[in-house]
Amino acid sequence: MAYKNFSTEQLQSMDNAHHLHPFTDHDELREQGVRVVTNADGNYVYDSEGNAILDAMAGLWCVNAGYGREELARAAYEQMQELAYYNTFFKTTHPQVALLAKRVADLAPAHINQVFFGSSGSESNDTAIRTVRHFWALEGKPEKHIIISRHDAYHGSTIAATSMGGMGAMHSQLGPMLPGFVHVIAPYAYELAHEGENDHDFGLRAAKAVEDAILEAGAENVAAFVGEPIQGAGGVKIPPASYWPEIQRICRKYDVLLMLDEVITGFGRTGAWFAAESMGIEPDTITVAKAITSGYQPLSAVLVGDRIAKTLASHGEYYHGYTYSGHPVACAVALANIDIIEKEGLIERVRDDTGEYLIKTLQSVVGDHPLVGEIRGFGLLVAIEIVKDKGTKERFEPSGSAAAIVRDRSIEGGMMMRAVGDTMILSPPLTWTRETIDGAAAIVKLALDGAQSKLNT
Repeated sequence: MAYKNFSTEQLQSMDNAHHLHPFTDHDELREQGVRVVTNADGNYVYDSEGNAILDAMAGLWCVNAGYGREELARAAYEQMQELAYYNTFFKTTHPQVALLAKRVADLAPAHINQVFFGSSGSESNDTAIRTVRHFWALEGKPEKHIIISRHDAYHGSTIAATSMGGMGAMHSQLGPMLPGFVHVIAPYAYELAHEGENDHDFGLRAAKAVEDAILEAGAENVAAFVGEPIQGAGGVKIPPASYWPEIQRICRKYDVLLMLDEVITGFGRTGAWFAAESMGIEPDTITVAKAITSGYQPLSAVLVGDRIAKTLASHGEYYHGYTYSGHPVACAVALANIDIIEKEGLIERVRDDTGEYLIKTLQSVVGDHPLVGEIRGFGLLVAIEIVKDKGTKERFEPSGSAAAIVRDRSIEGGMMMRAVGDTMILSPPLTWTRETIDGAAAIVKLALDGAQSKLNT
């Protein structure tokens, strides 16, 4: 391969000179040096210096089937030979997009039967915004345009998706936010529950914030509520069991659509094809990306419920689409990826074995560690809260500094783990076994111990 003609230092120099990285402090990156990842296999990635790193983040929440899958490479190669590209405009389709649309609709909740394809989660959330607002306009209610989201929600990095999301740091770099978005409390009991308030009551209070926002704006002006079943990039915030049923009741009461962002949770991470099934949610739209191809090709989709689809299909042309909507190579890879997940029983493994084993093992190994305030998980999504004081939940200053040390110690120990603010995140490939989990827990402990030593000096 061409890169093998260059040293690590040469690749780093070219990267520093020309590559703008996403979500990166470039001064810090260039001072510390960038890691050059060259290959991957199974649950590991390898860098240009030959270091093996256990990937506890599945790339970026996406490599559910693990790395080095010949079936997926073959699907891409064979499709490129047959039909490398054609669009789905001009009243045309191709076999792979038709097959995948049916396959996804068959896996989705029963009331969802239409699929619109894009290339990224950001694109799909933009599409969902447009689709929901256009639906209400076609219904003769164009004033229903406000979308209620949550603080710390992440729905993508385009201008519309950033405005809909609830990331304050992203808002600060956006300039004027797009109008029509309202943000309410996140269902984050660890920090936001009142003293003595149990999870059930907190879940109802967090849901009531949505109802209060609807009433303040006027239900006649509110198009939808949007939420990730579990807030991923915001810190794996898992809502209490009382939250989603109450959200659904409120949406139905005020005729507000329910948009579900399953870009992270879709395709097996919660022990079901969709978290909507895991949590008993009946959304009007579901956005997916990432794990639909296990990250092997860029592909995303909006799954559109029958109520919206019926109106869209009966009111002429919808002026929306992308050059790569339903790209044949991406669709072929997605079909092969879904085959792997089904054939190897990866979802059943998460639901019946590894999901519970991961959380129990971490609680056993590091639950009583002085830096750990809480460990929570759902399927193969886990958060570890990093605190200065377990009793008071006091954090280290500045915010996020201690978690960054834990992350760095974890990588030094041979495992990629993410720090989000004061929270450590694990979102591994669904191919992890109990043996993999045991090894990962040992690295987490070493990382916490190393961070504690540094913080105490």
